[in-house]
Amino acid sequence: MKRLVWSLFILALLSALPLVVRTQFYLHIFILTFLYASFANSWNLIGGYAGQLSLGHAAFFGIGAYACAIGSVKFGISPFIGLAIGVIIAVLVSGAIGYPCFRLRGPFYTLSTIAFAEVVRLLTLYWRDLTEGAVGILIPFRPGVANLIFSGKVPYYYIGLIMMALSTLLCYHVERSRFGYYLVAVREDEDAAEACGIRSARYKLYAAMISAAIAAICGVFYVQYMLFIDPEGVFNLNVSIQAALMAIIGGAGTWLGPVVGAALLIPLGEFLRGWLGGAARGLHMAFYGIVLIVVVMVIPQGIVVTVRNLLKVKAARNVEEERR
Repeated sequence: MKRLVWSLFILALLSALPLVVRTQFYLHIFILTFLYASFANSWNLIGGYAGQLSLGHAAFFGIGAYACAIGSVKFGISPFIGLAIGVIIAVLVSGAIGYPCFRLRGPFYTLSTIAFAEVVRLLTLYWRDLTEGAVGILIPFRPGVANLIFSGKVPYYYIGLIMMALSTLLCYHVERSRFGYYLVAVREDEDAAEACGIRSARYKLYAAMISAAIAAICGVFYVQYMLFIDPEGVFNLNVSIQAALMAIIGGAGTWLGPVVGAALLIPLGEFLRGWLGGAARGLHMAFYGIVLIVVVMVIPQGIVVTVRNLLKVKAARNVEEERR
């Protein structure tokens, strides 16, 4: 009950924030934080709970983005239909990759996702008639709800906030569901889980397909917000690594971890880029990397797990003192 009250309070606070914050740069940071928190939530389902490291998650993100962009620019269809097409393709592709890989042991899924993301990136580069190659696709600015394009940042802010809230709520329910317990059991000891009757390949496949669907939705939001897409922007390995880092630093396998990771890394990266990027090109990346190394070395379990453990120790000490 206490946790629900705090969650509603933070949501209400974030909902009221655009009434106070008028600076476009700060709103932009919040929108990116919501977007990447949702994307990290999608990674957390397969990487955090199921323990299957995906370093090609950008492929599903990019498939959603390109399906929406190509549909609206090349064929004149609604972005909502493009979203549905992108989600379906991403889920089917994720299933096609996961079905053989989850029947094997070892790093096959990780390698397959990396290879697939690279293949898709190369295909978009060379399939110029459809994707415009390295030039990318520019989305015409036609504001309207039907086009999912808005003249101000506030509508994007609320859509991003809803997206983050729903994906976090999904992770919360997965963590407390039988499905979530199965995934954690598979992650901790797959042989023991199989011995208990859990069909590990099936549940990992479900997690991968749900994860791909959320990643595709994030890709659609990205392209409708940026109004531009190119292969390097969505299929690059860095996009996948960024999502994984946010979940790992925040706390992989916890429902709040990806949000905490995104809330730390996105503002840090944007502020460093804003303050240092023009004066010393690339220096912000060095600071960014140092912070990441320090966080990973000091709290390898992630921020959420570390804070949770500290609170448990403190509560145990309080109980012991009361007994004395």
